[in-house]
Amino acid sequence: MTDNSIKEILETAKTIAVVGISAKPHRDSYGVAKYLINAGYTVIPVNPMLSEWEGLPCYPELRSIPNPSVDIVDVFRAPEHVPEIVSQAYAIRAKTLWLQLGVSNAVAEEDARKSGMNVVSDLCIKIEHMRLLGA
Repeated sequence: MTDNSIKEILETAKTIAVVGISAKPHRDSYGVAKYLINAGYTVIPVNPMLSEWEGLPCYPELRSIPNPSVDIVDVFRAPEHVPEIVSQAYAIRAKTLWLQLGVSNAVAEEDARKSGMNVVSDLCIKIEHMRLLGA
């Protein structure tokens, strides 16, 4: 994925589902989600262990989001969970699968591409946003 492609994804996206979000402020998923909100995105928290996150309803899985209109599925889960997330991302017609730093699954990524999704792997959405669009 080129810088121009990533920049276009970030510029056109409005809604980002953060899968694996944490309620703990010291966790990366928490800080990244707060950054995305401050950058103007609508964030949909996804974690089966939380009913809400920072006052927002938190959903147990992507398929449970009512009337989903998700541009980016930002994944903070271990690589072995990515195939199921790809399946759910496809089911809700997400445009982009974004796997955070340290997260990759070649087979699932290829499945996502074949289903028409953009795939960004092993990159932090916050770092890329700051680098390509400014803080």
